[in-house]
Amino acid sequence: EKANGSVDTKSPVENGQLPDPSNWGVTDVVNYFKATGFEEQATAFQDQEIDGKSLLLMTRNDVLTGLSIKLGPALKIYEYHVKPLQTQHLKSNAS
Repeated sequence: EKANGSVDTKSPVENGQLPDPSNWGVTDVVNYFKATGFEEQATAFQDQEIDGKSLLLMTRNDVLTGLSIKLGPALKIYEYHVKPLQTQHLKSNAS
């Protein structure tokens, strides 16, 4: 039930929370983006050897310009996936 009108961006959620990617390898990152519907763009993370720790360090600019991904998908990847994963990671490690 998405009563607040939020859009379901096909995020593989664990127990109502986003996963913590800090221990992910490159393959885990690639599989995450394939699972969220970015099949074509997932290979860019492979090419650039982005693992979970790298993913958590990425800036908006890194995603938009460093991965050679088209702007539309890159914006969605950053806003709906990279940023929320980073926020979740910071929250879970703050406690």
